[in-house]
Amino acid sequence: MSSPVMTTAPHSPYCRPIIEVTGEGILSASPNRAIIVLGVITENPSLSAAQRENATATTNVINALQRLNIPKNHIQTVSYQIETQYDFKDGTSVFKGYKVTHLLQITLDRVELTGQVVDTAVQNGANFVSSIQFSVANPELIYNQALSAAVQNAESKAGAIARTLGVTLVRMPLKVTEETQNVGPPIPFKAALMAEGAAAPTPIQPGQLEIRATVRAQYTYY
Repeated sequence: MSSPVMTTAPHSPYCRPIIEVTGEGILSASPNRAIIVLGVITENPSLSAAQRENATATTNVINALQRLNIPKNHIQTVSYQIETQYDFKDGTSVFKGYKVTHLLQITLDRVELTGQVVDTAVQNGANFVSSIQFSVANPELIYNQALSAAVQNAESKAGAIARTLGVTLVRMPLKVTEETQNVGPPIPFKAALMAEGAAAPTPIQPGQLEIRATVRAQYTYY
């Protein structure tokens, strides 16, 4: 955070010296949206068999998730890959087979269901969990509150400086500049890469999002 600055402003419309400060507002918010990326990986010497096995397992996962009342448009394919696999023996590559990866992105508006969704997917054929991220649905609303707090923080700092100097602060700032727009990145949850099936429900805690706003303000005094 920048230190307060006191300077003179000969070209100021008030022709008075200036106190310049940086104000910061920080708010915490509970995530209300979860984005889960998981899917099915199948391997087989036959490409058609690998695709068929993958399609069957992926369909089972989708059907199971829909039974949890997740809307169909909240389940979408984000990646579908076919890779050839080789073993290396004595410096020579030997064809092993094919690897088919189908990843789904699930968007949840009820973050408390995150663990249940992961477990349900794994129990019905998913064997790869790529990522879990938590965010807020309307970050701009919370950011605006943090911005308001930043302006109040700037005024409080300027007032403290003025009182220390024994001068009177003009509360209406000469200038206010928004320094940052930080609604915070989604909170990542470190998921296990390969899911073999859970013996107990998966406990997943979304934590808290931190949203920051910073302003630079100039005040005159007399």
